[in-house]
Amino acid sequence: MPKFVFAYHGGKMPETPEEGAKEMEKWKAWFADMGSAVVDGGNPVGMSKTVSADGVADNGGANPLSGYSLVSVDTMDAAIALAQGCPILNSEGSVEIAEAIDMDM
Repeated sequence: MPKFVFAYHGGKMPETPEEGAKEMEKWKAWFADMGSAVVDGGNPVGMSKTVSADGVADNGGANPLSGYSLVSVDTMDAAIALAQGCPILNSEGSVEIAEAIDMDM
């Protein structure tokens, strides 16, 4: 079955610990709703560095990553349907979806 990377962009940081706890509960509920489709729940990420032939940039890139997850579903449309329930969509964020191509290496 194909795997899809959910790359999270943006989103607001909670302003209080209570707000943070509420947000975490939303994420836990969303992951529970996705059930066995979740291959790797992933993690939030810190500031990134961009490495290119020109050197290293310390700016987080053109579209900074907030976190990632890996899901396994039959089609891109199924992945889109799952992503539409993501809590980051309610906090000024987005989910970019890409199929992870299996490579025999």
